[in-house]
Amino acid sequence: MKNLKLLLMLSMVLILSFALAACTDDSEVEPEGDSAESGEGNGEEAADGGEGGEGGDLVISETSDIVSLDPHGNNDVPSSNVRSNIYDTLTVLDENMEVQPGLATEWEEVDDTTWRFTLKEGVTFHDGSDFTASDVAANFNRILDPAMASPRMFLYEMITNVEAVDDYTVEITTEYPFGPLLAHLAHDAGGMLSEEVIDADYEQALADEDMTVEEYYELRSEGGEEHEEVANAISDNMGQHVSDNAIGTGPFKVQSRAPGENVVLERNDEYHEDPVALDTVTFKVIPETAARIAEIETGASHIAGQVGSSNMERVESNPDTTLDNTESLSLSYIGFNVEKEPLNDEKVRQAISHAIDREAIIDGVYEGVGTPAKGPLAPDVFGYDEDVEGIEYDLDRAKELMAEAGYEDGFSIDLWTNDEQQRIDTAVYLQEALKEINIDVNVEQLEWGAYLERTAQGDHDMFILGWSTVTGDADYGMYPLFHSEMVGDPGNRSFLENEELDALLEEGRMSTDPDERLEIYREAQEMLVDIAPMAYIHHQNYLTGVHNSVQNFEVDALGIYQLDEVTMSE
Repeated sequence: MKNLKLLLMLSMVLILSFALAACTDDSEVEPEGDSAESGEGNGEEAADGGEGGEGGDLVISETSDIVSLDPHGNNDVPSSNVRSNIYDTLTVLDENMEVQPGLATEWEEVDDTTWRFTLKEGVTFHDGSDFTASDVAANFNRILDPAMASPRMFLYEMITNVEAVDDYTVEITTEYPFGPLLAHLAHDAGGMLSEEVIDADYEQALADEDMTVEEYYELRSEGGEEHEEVANAISDNMGQHVSDNAIGTGPFKVQSRAPGENVVLERNDEYHEDPVALDTVTFKVIPETAARIAEIETGASHIAGQVGSSNMERVESNPDTTLDNTESLSLSYIGFNVEKEPLNDEKVRQAISHAIDREAIIDGVYEGVGTPAKGPLAPDVFGYDEDVEGIEYDLDRAKELMAEAGYEDGFSIDLWTNDEQQRIDTAVYLQEALKEINIDVNVEQLEWGAYLERTAQGDHDMFILGWSTVTGDADYGMYPLFHSEMVGDPGNRSFLENEELDALLEEGRMSTDPDERLEIYREAQEMLVDIAPMAYIHHQNYLTGVHNSVQNFEVDALGIYQLDEVTMSE
């Protein structure tokens, strides 16, 4: 297993035998919920850069199309990269993952469960309307509404009330003290939509109901079965208007969108901070890694996402391109559907984890770039415990566990991946590695949207995915992945339901004592070693190709492109 490069060369023929699931789906996720980053689509020719470092049309080639422009929609990185330029949040995280003012200029704790925020004045939405506390309340009421059925609701489910005290003061009340609240408000899901757009979205969703938006809001405030019935009735229609009218306060606004091909943003000249230099930013879909690299080599694109570790030398050696190599807070993992036999047996899951040589995957698939993962949290995430011992590569122990579970003769199982090349290479490795413990792996490759939808529904056995702890806090790195209420689309695609673990994760998010939280998450990480709902592979680096005409471009530890300071030259 150590000579994985040779294995991959010999095993590429196996890819031809994959049972390719030729799925196409226009629905939504990463997943993150997931921060798995890949998809399908076609690109188009890029515009040329501007002169003198000001203006210009930046073109970014990405592996997959966005899923939604709705900040209350899916949790995937491609969508977040676009939305982070359209919407602003109340707080932001700096390069040290510390909370800084955003649309909220200051805040104070009124008591253990109430926060008062002062909002920045003079901010306008892209449609010219003023940003006020009423917009803040409308956004949180929407993401928490069952009608929205947002996979991101878990970020704010502890909020019980959002009150506009006056135009520029808002109070947020939580059900219990919640330590990471300020970090959660900086999440892309907290991007502020225009209240007018929210109202219009409800109006469109209610078109077939004998009810006005005002009547629905009143019903929502009362709660109860009647609201639940109406919310369920309109759920499928929620978000359609927002996707077509993505009105935020951010530095860019939407110029056009061609699903499967590109999204074009243009500078917001009325931005409440200094306007950005770029005239436009085009995110275009080019699934093939070699094609994305060729784009920046020729100047047809200026940024190439996910160039892959095997292409580092190519990008670095080209006189016209450079490589941005950023350590991340992300996790790549092999997920198990713990509801399906034989994966419902902890010993089988532990055996598979012991049969995976993480160093071999990092060396062979990722060219040595990345850090082996012992658990779900990257070392720089609050709550990470370096003393927790993960499941290490131990083939003898893997065979013992298979025998103890009654599967010494093995079994056949399906492994799903999307079309991201390094995940395909990892799947090839797993096909060979698991033969050592008599497991016959059938690899199926799915289109991105279908991949997310079907893993959210629990149709899978095993799958390859990723997650980025975008708040820098263990609550986000564990609660959505493992709490029983997060099963499916929000992030728990392992379908794990464990009452003891649930209790720990709930305790961790309710505590405001840092030392107490560290102890809680240490215990949770130790428990996850035994439960083994997934095989943790590695914490990756974000490798991004950049044309030399681009200045001041950065990628943060969350994988989000920082475009505010970008300039271009010939």
